[in-house]
Amino acid sequence: MSAEEIFEKLKKSVIGGKRKDVAALCTEGKGAGIAGKDLLTKGLLPGMEEVGRRFRCEEFYIPEVLVAARAMHAGLEILRDELEKQPAAQVGKVVIGTVEGDLHDIGKNLVAMMFTGAGFEVVDLGIDVPANRFVEAAKERGAQAVAMSALLTTTMVNMEKVVAELRKAQFKGKIIIGGAPVTKEFADKIGADLYAADASEGAESLRAAMAAA
Repeated sequence: MSAEEIFEKLKKSVIGGKRKDVAALCTEGKGAGIAGKDLLTKGLLPGMEEVGRRFRCEEFYIPEVLVAARAMHAGLEILRDELEKQPAAQVGKVVIGTVEGDLHDIGKNLVAMMFTGAGFEVVDLGIDVPANRFVEAAKERGAQAVAMSALLTTTMVNMEKVVAELRKAQFKGKIIIGGAPVTKEFADKIGADLYAADASEGAESLRAAMAAA
């Protein structure tokens, strides 16, 4: 099989959520001497980009996106060692977490997967993350963006604390927020740079903002 055929099959396998096929194709590609970064940028990522497009168009829903993301991660596991030695060009590094007091992570996990699929390196802090932890992680990891999620109206207020602490620490990157009760008006009010109504929009808007920076 040629490199182009492997890339195309990888893309289709990610879209179809075929974990075993993705892993087998990445293994075959490596064995054929195809660079890991090419398997990533010409196969895995284009597959997730198409998944994101279908999600926005309501052709795919959350279950299909999760299955596709897991398939992509199966490929990343095969390529991990090589990519760490010769990393592909990343769009940027983003720290993500659910704000303090909030224990919900399904939406946050979906956003993290879409960020990865869009070419970001993701640092996932998990749930119930206090403001100082966001600041510390952004500084320690050299992040270009911080993403926050909240599902409860009672924890939304903690987003404002995180934004204030990041600004106080002179964080120069982008701050993006989202979650069921969150609105663009709220994002503007607390000084966040970006608001995302869903995971796909979040990845797309942050990527565009990073490219324009």
